[in-house]
Amino acid sequence: MLWSQRTWVELSADLEAAGRSAILPVGATEQHGPHLGCGVDALLGNRLCAAAAARTKVPMLPALPYGCSLGHSRRWPGTLAVAPITLIELVKQIGDWAYHAGVRRLFIVNTHVTNAAPLRCALEMLRAEHDDMMVALFNSATLSPRVRQVHCADGEDWHANDAETSMMLALAPEMVRQDRLATADDPDRTAGLVFAHPVNRTSRNGVTGLPSRASADNGRQWFDWMVEDLSDLITRGMTETPPLDHSYFTQTD
Repeated sequence: MLWSQRTWVELSADLEAAGRSAILPVGATEQHGPHLGCGVDALLGNRLCAAAAARTKVPMLPALPYGCSLGHSRRWPGTLAVAPITLIELVKQIGDWAYHAGVRRLFIVNTHVTNAAPLRCALEMLRAEHDDMMVALFNSATLSPRVRQVHCADGEDWHANDAETSMMLALAPEMVRQDRLATADDPDRTAGLVFAHPVNRTSRNGVTGLPSRASADNGRQWFDWMVEDLSDLITRGMTETPPLDHSYFTQTD
């Protein structure tokens, strides 16, 4: 169920059937070590949300391929980052237009860790302006305990690791340079640190984790978990109502 493939005649009925819900994937274009293409986050967001949209029949808005990747620095070519304020405003405006098209439940699905803060800001702005719009923000690596465990198995500050590499082997093997996997591992150096350091100061090659362990079989299993867990969250959200029906704008007596 892809928004971009539906006509304006069809979308109203699509939204009504889906509880006036829509999915917005937000990824990134950034370096992913010496062994993965720079489009991992964008590709994952597109595939994950398309699969969930097919399962739930909730329209998926076109995926955003750029994100807040400033932390990856300019040490390695490939990263195309936008500033936090740019991402906030872009998602806010997309949400506004989705609202006027009939969307009242917007599920933002983030596949790049440091998009989370700007996307939360966009969520706050949307629900403060549109009293009858609900916005959810899901970070793909923490959709459920089992999904988080897989992502963090080789480092809390993971990047281009076993999980991401395995899923690319399963979903898009052309994104993986298998001849570089054996030498791509780089450990997580962030344990016990007070500050949040950019990647140029925590990784030698843009990797944090153990991509040498990656396998397509694991990637297929883990991706299936993500689709299942995301679909479950969306399905629950399609019928959720606020605990209280108080207006955002009307003061209490």
